[in-house]
Amino acid sequence: MPVVVLPDGSERSLPEGANGLSLAESISASLAKSVVAMEVNGQVIDLSTLLAARDKVRLITLKDPEALEIIRHSTAHLLAQAVKQLYPAVQVTIGPVIENGFYYDFAAEQAFSEEDLARIEKRMKELAAQKIPVMKQVLSRPEAIDYFEQRGEHYKAEIIRDIPEVESLSLYTQGDFTDLCRGPHVPQTGFLKSFKLMSVAGAYWRGDSKNAMLQRIYGTAWRNEEELKQYLFMLEEAEKRDHRKIGKALDLFHLQEEAPGMIFWHEKGWAIWQVIEQYIRAKQRAQNYQEVRTPQVVDLSLWEKSGHADKYLENMFLTHSEKRDYALKPMNCPCHVQIFNQGIKSYRDLPIRFAEFGCCHRNESSGSLHGLFRVRSMVQDDGHIFCTEEQIESEVALFMKNFFAVYADFGFTQIQVKLATRPDKRIGSDAVWDKAEKAVAEALTKNQIEFTYLPGEGAFYGPKIEMHLTDSIGRMWQCGTFQVDFNMPLRLGAEYVAEDNTRKVPVMLHRATLGSFERFIGMLIEHHAGHFPVWLAPVQVAVMGITDQHQAYVRSIHQALQAEQIRVVADLRNEKVGFKIREHTLQKVPYLLVVGDKEQETQTVSVRTQKGEDLGGMKLADFMAKIQKQKEMYH
Repeated sequence: MPVVVLPDGSERSLPEGANGLSLAESISASLAKSVVAMEVNGQVIDLSTLLAARDKVRLITLKDPEALEIIRHSTAHLLAQAVKQLYPAVQVTIGPVIENGFYYDFAAEQAFSEEDLARIEKRMKELAAQKIPVMKQVLSRPEAIDYFEQRGEHYKAEIIRDIPEVESLSLYTQGDFTDLCRGPHVPQTGFLKSFKLMSVAGAYWRGDSKNAMLQRIYGTAWRNEEELKQYLFMLEEAEKRDHRKIGKALDLFHLQEEAPGMIFWHEKGWAIWQVIEQYIRAKQRAQNYQEVRTPQVVDLSLWEKSGHADKYLENMFLTHSEKRDYALKPMNCPCHVQIFNQGIKSYRDLPIRFAEFGCCHRNESSGSLHGLFRVRSMVQDDGHIFCTEEQIESEVALFMKNFFAVYADFGFTQIQVKLATRPDKRIGSDAVWDKAEKAVAEALTKNQIEFTYLPGEGAFYGPKIEMHLTDSIGRMWQCGTFQVDFNMPLRLGAEYVAEDNTRKVPVMLHRATLGSFERFIGMLIEHHAGHFPVWLAPVQVAVMGITDQHQAYVRSIHQALQAEQIRVVADLRNEKVGFKIREHTLQKVPYLLVVGDKEQETQTVSVRTQKGEDLGGMKLADFMAKIQKQKEMYH
């Protein structure tokens, strides 16, 4: 009888031929009903897999995070089964898991309509309710090709032919439907209860426009109805908060075809930008950063030396002049090394911290551009620190402390820290990468900062700390970064005089708190739904009179507020005051000041908020003190 080891170290004897489901049943009937897969010796596999002696086994139930991907992949198969039942002539191709759901591509003569999606979803629910067992079988490569060719599934046969040479392939069958898949899958379709088909779009086979156009059906799937409802609510809220719509309604910015991926900032949008820039500038000065400015166009040879040309050439804007090739800078780091290289540096000078609100250009494909979130021209709050290896830990500590404080000011309090390690395409030796990754991990650990790993997601020159923020409707955004780089300063000839009078290469730390200003402002718009806190609002106060007789008093208030650097507008239009209040409320102005005969006589203002709260009358000086307090708490 094989003996397996459970996560708590206990052992359990099982009969010969026992699998994961047998193990679950031996523990409890309720566990057997909720288990969807298992992890055996570190690998997530199907419950039907036979267990061997001394296997280390962890059963995966719907409560475990791994269950979500299994459910989504299984739901993709459920979708394909429903489509094949309803439209037998359709051929199936691929159906991967994606963020928040899945899709499946079908070769169909006619496009699926919204009515078709409803019909397919209904059939999926019927199949799920039948609790159809999901069975795995293993075929040889020729057998698998023959299996699908005989059933007219030529795309599946082509996929198998292109798979690198393997002896066998796994197929999963549920009722009358069989699909090629690595697995694992749920044991039966009854686990697939909380899903919804979202949309349909065209997609070229294998992403090549020379190939046939397929029909791609997108869906979302979750572990329970509550999670599904939360996700659908988030999508609804995200639609309302779309920064492009709010940006237009509030007159913040616009885009146009003559400058794809580049932003035309209007006065109000630029006011938000300036507040953020001055805020970050003050933070950097407090940490002894030297603010610098570097050229926009630089000879291509610098980008070749730094390694950017190998990595980013197809995304760089190139130009030619007087027999020389140039590039618009996609990043600021090589230029900051050039400033460091001016003059001899001593170990006593380190760390040296440079900061730049540097404009970078990247030739993103037109199809990927998306409002403020994906642009071709961006400004970053970029910084580079040149230090010794011994100073890495203290610099990580300083950055992380600053980061959490900055994002709390902007209204982000749920933050996850992730460490992205070496990618496949990189510069530098494995020994250097080992040293860099160890230095970052130790710095985070010593500063008691919890983090998880992102294998293979680092920059091409060094490991990267990523800050992931959760916004007000539960979406996660990757923002600030901190990278440890032993490679670029070496490639670009940076060095300092060490204590023993030898020349050493400094460590270069790349850091950005906000990242792209454009993207971050887009995030802020959606996070706050355009209702910015007072210190960020492009217009903080709107002043209006009840009649024309109060215009002089309105102007005097306007002047007094402006003198205190409060962003204010005076509404002198010949309109009813109720109309003006509605207009400025829709413009999401935090405070509305209304004045009439009483206010004019007592030299007060009647204060309303954009939420409709009536704060009553107060002296102008008291109101200004209230505003200044809300502004200054973030500086």
